[in-house]
Amino acid sequence: MAESGESKLKLYSYWRSSCSQRVRIALNLKGLDYEYIPVNLLKGEQKNPDFLKLNPLGHVPALVDGEIVIADSFAILMYLEEKYPQHPLLPSDLQKKALNHQASNVVCSNIQPHQNLAVLNFIKEKVGPDEVIPWVQSHINKGFAALEKLLKDCAGKYATGDEVSMADLFIEPQILGAIKWFNIDMTQFPLLSRLHEAYSELPAFQNAMPENQPDAPPSSVTS
Repeated sequence: MAESGESKLKLYSYWRSSCSQRVRIALNLKGLDYEYIPVNLLKGEQKNPDFLKLNPLGHVPALVDGEIVIADSFAILMYLEEKYPQHPLLPSDLQKKALNHQASNVVCSNIQPHQNLAVLNFIKEKVGPDEVIPWVQSHINKGFAALEKLLKDCAGKYATGDEVSMADLFIEPQILGAIKWFNIDMTQFPLLSRLHEAYSELPAFQNAMPENQPDAPPSSVTS
C-alpha cells in the first residue's frame, strides 16, 4: 500500500495498452495502492489538453505521484524501483541487470512501437487495411525470435532466473497481445510459451490483465 502521509498514486491507463499493463504489474508486485484513471485511446482522450499536460506525446501510461509526473512505462518502472524498493524488479548482479534491460528493450523499442494505434492507423490509411496484421506479425515474430535466443541460457522459472524481474513485465503483455489480437503462432517460441504459463499463476500479473481493468468492456472477458 502507499506509504502513510503520502498522496495516492494515480495511473492514467487504457485497458488494452501493453505499456500500461507493465506498470500495473509493477504496482501490484510492489503492493502499491493507486487510483486508476482511464484514458480511452479509441475516443482520442489522449489528445485532450489536460492529458497532454501530463504527456505531450499523448501516450499512456502516465503516473502522478504527488507533484511528480512521469510518462513512458520504462521511466515509470525505474522511478518505482528507486522510490519503492520492495520486491525489486532488477537484480543486483550487473550481468543479469543488463540482460533485463536488453530484453525489456527488445519489446519496448523493437516490437511494441510497430503496433501502437497511431502506426496501425497510418498503415491502414496509407497502405491498406489488409497490411496491418502482416506488418505487426513480422515485427512480433522477429522480436520473439530474438528473445528466445537471448534468454535461452539464462531463463529459469521466469525470463532471467527464478525470480520475477523487469524483463517479465515487458514480455508477458507482449505475449498476451500477440496471442489475443495478432494471431501469433506461439508454437514457434517454446521458451516464451513456457513463461506465459508461469505468469498465469501469479496474481500480480493476472490482476493486471486487460480484461480485469475497470475500463474494459464486458465483451473483453470472453474475447
